[in-house]
Amino acid sequence: MATFELYRRSTIGMCLTETLDEMVQNGTLSPELAIQVLVQFDKSMTDALESQVKSKVTIKGHLHTYRFCDNVWTFILQDASFKNEDSSETVGRIKIVACDSKLLSQ
Repeated sequence: MATFELYRRSTIGMCLTETLDEMVQNGTLSPELAIQVLVQFDKSMTDALESQVKSKVTIKGHLHTYRFCDNVWTFILQDASFKNEDSSETVGRIKIVACDSKLLSQ
């Protein structure tokens, strides 16, 4: 199964990467095992988001920039509002990266 490495740039992904780097530098973990952990993290995040997240969000904002490259959409929105059934939140600027999940099964 192929995976995207997008989630490594999330807060939890960055913390995991920093911890693995520290363990490799200390000699408590081999570089090969650290890479296996990151690959498993990618798979687990993809599976969890696909199977456990059921909520839907509506996003509205002013489109500042958009790009489509290598089957990846990137959108930068300004003054974006996020609404779900329970709440609403507005942010000044957000970057959304979207990949085609069909590419994972190839």
